[in-house]
Amino acid sequence: MVKVEIVDEKDANASPYASSASSRTGSSASLSSVDSAASVDESFFDRIVALKDIVPPATRHTISTRVAQSAAVVKRGGKLLGNIIWVLTTSTLLIGLPLALIIEDEAKAEAQEKEMLEQQQGVQQMIAPSESKGLVPPGF
Repeated sequence: MVKVEIVDEKDANASPYASSASSRTGSSASLSSVDSAASVDESFFDRIVALKDIVPPATRHTISTRVAQSAAVVKRGGKLLGNIIWVLTTSTLLIGLPLALIIEDEAKAEAQEKEMLEQQQGVQQMIAPSESKGLVPPGF
């Protein structure tokens, strides 16, 4: 059941929505102060959350599902990439490091052999001119 009341015009003018010029100016001044206070207290995140009511539930569900699927794909891709990097790193350490050490040892051994040959050639060059002058007996 609906109850009907009679409203006097005096009470209607006291309303903030009255159409008189003075009340419009007063209400616009009060609205600007309310807007500035609301914008200071309200964050960007709060405004984004408030937009939730604008988007229909079916669209929100679709967006949420696609974001979740994208996150799952990125997570699986990251895990796969991490596993590949792990395999390559451990393979390099188990095969490459010993191989590099062996190659380094071989290079050192070759350098020592070369040095020994150079020393022998130096001794032979010193002996050869001496034999021709007769200072060193042959067969030395």
